[in-house]
Amino acid sequence: MKFIGIIPARYASTRFPAKPLAILGGKTVIQRVYEQVAGVFDEAYVATDDERIEAAVKAFGGKVVMTSVNHKSGTDRCYEAYTKVGEGYDVVVNIQGDEPFIQLSQLEAVKACFEDETTQIATLVKPFTPEDGWEALENANSPKVVVNKNMNALYFSRSIIPYQRNAEKKDWLKGHVYYKHIGLYAYRVDVLKEITSLPQSSLEVAESLEQLRWLENGYTIKVGTTHVETIGIDTPEDLAKAEQFLQKQQANL
Repeated sequence: MKFIGIIPARYASTRFPAKPLAILGGKTVIQRVYEQVAGVFDEAYVATDDERIEAAVKAFGGKVVMTSVNHKSGTDRCYEAYTKVGEGYDVVVNIQGDEPFIQLSQLEAVKACFEDETTQIATLVKPFTPEDGWEALENANSPKVVVNKNMNALYFSRSIIPYQRNAEKKDWLKGHVYYKHIGLYAYRVDVLKEITSLPQSSLEVAESLEQLRWLENGYTIKVGTTHVETIGIDTPEDLAKAEQFLQKQQANL
């Protein structure tokens, strides 16, 4: 089975314009993401809609493909990139362009989901621990996932699911394993083609979570597990935290 990694990267962003070109430890964020991914899959490309990002990727020797400015999601951008550079691949892996600390073990965990021939789409979760605390569990920017016994996703929500009716909230993390969604996706190519043609669904609109469109239309999402914490970059404040995280990493080498 052949895997192609695609990293969607837009220049425009309401919370952090030009985020892929922000400097983190002397390199652009997009270069750090690319370097984490290159070599793990059979091929890796950045998919962008901006010539500045294209030039930056070419400057560090990465592979890049230009895509439309009109895409509403990273999944749509991945599919266009696949139609241009993905011939012969079986699975497309969508790696967020703002995850410079994505780890080899996480990428391998998503790949391993396709050892099950029935897997259509795969993603990752990380168990919350009691040490994470209530604030982390309650954070609406950190979607939660519930899974069935086969580790297929039942639902994703910004709310805390499940609600423990007979327990004090302070004890929720002790009495149940909650899963935090890690925004890494992989799709069989035929499934990717199908899901990008689906209209928005009511659940997707309600939660503002694209993956609910797929569940609502009957697709299965296999869930791999990671215990590695990463830092995504959505804001300039996140970049400052990422800089501190990187310095700690380098100090421990």
